[in-house]
Amino acid sequence: MKKIHLLFAFSCLLFSCSSQKKTTFSSNFPQISEAIQITKNGKEHFYASYYGITSFNKAETYATVLETEIKHALPDETQPATLGLVDMKTFNFIPLTKTSAWNFQEGCMAHWLDDRTIIYNDYRNHKTVSVIMDIKTKREIKVLSFPVSGVAPNGVDALSINFSRLRITRTDYGYAGEGQDKQAEVAFPENDGIFICNLKTGSKKLLISFAQIKNMVPTFTKSSIEYFAHTRFNTDGSKIFWLARGFPEWNTSAFTVNKDGSQLQRSFPDGWNGSHYDWLNEDELMITANYNAEKFAHILFTIGQKNFKKLGKGALDFDAHGTFSPNKKWMVTDAYPNKVTGEQKIFLMNMKTEEVKILGGFIEPKEYSNTGKWRCDIHSRWSPKGNIIGFNSTQNGSRQAYIFRVKE
Repeated sequence: MKKIHLLFAFSCLLFSCSSQKKTTFSSNFPQISEAIQITKNGKEHFYASYYGITSFNKAETYATVLETEIKHALPDETQPATLGLVDMKTFNFIPLTKTSAWNFQEGCMAHWLDDRTIIYNDYRNHKTVSVIMDIKTKREIKVLSFPVSGVAPNGVDALSINFSRLRITRTDYGYAGEGQDKQAEVAFPENDGIFICNLKTGSKKLLISFAQIKNMVPTFTKSSIEYFAHTRFNTDGSKIFWLARGFPEWNTSAFTVNKDGSQLQRSFPDGWNGSHYDWLNEDELMITANYNAEKFAHILFTIGQKNFKKLGKGALDFDAHGTFSPNKKWMVTDAYPNKVTGEQKIFLMNMKTEEVKILGGFIEPKEYSNTGKWRCDIHSRWSPKGNIIGFNSTQNGSRQAYIFRVKE
């Protein structure tokens, strides 16, 4: 009997050590609350922008959220979603307007311009546009002739890409309708690409064309076309990152360029590809990519240099959606669903020690398939003060918005 008790105790000790090794819990992390659902069941809700773009105003009193009755289908231009605010005290949903330019991955690309002004994309009169709105009065301040795909920290400079072209190349990230000229038969258009825009004047200028990067990307078949996605300004708005991909080959190249169009350069050699990203500062960039063309990892490097460093000491060697806290002490990242269990995990990494902590695991029901165009990626995002981590989940059978409270 004593031998059995000793064996049991030893087995428990081994399990405990193994569990601690996997989760890496330590005192080197802030206090994190349990997951809190901030939207109500009955309709589908999710944050109104892509991961890494804060959905919270500076005062952290509101979050931009989309509401829809669509669950398991791609929306078309005749199926608007309601853009609204969640009151972060009461969790009440406050409708603002409707938009017909949205998808489940990036919402309507809503950005806060200041504490009471937002910009979002819409589809009007067969054109894809962006709208600046005062959230207090619900009054439209300005309608711009282009959609936004990124906004600089100054709230004036913006980026624009072709969401209609995305609809035929990366369906779940594009917009339905004929809002922009797809140029579906042109592999590398000279008059399309990334545009830099001024939200005050409404000006729009082609910054980088598809034709400019033709000889910088892997070759593909004659029937293929190139598309741009995932544009992001750095922390001071002086540089821009984006992905260029061939369709249908899915060969990917990660690019950076200065705001004035100079110093156009690729981030990685062939075979490294590139997937998800965030700027740590003005010059350092994190991208999940195929490290040494062998295995995906979270890679930090200085643009223009080859000082590639894997983050997480092996604990984050996979593709995920990583984004840095405002104080740059932490990186939150979330993985795709486990192929067997459907669990989607959220991780927090200490940027100084590179210790990794699991914040939670959330089961995605089969009807929200990772291979489906209506899948629900976790898509974590920080609030401006770093007191909140927001994320999406379908763990309770419907798509809803959640938060963690963070206290350092």
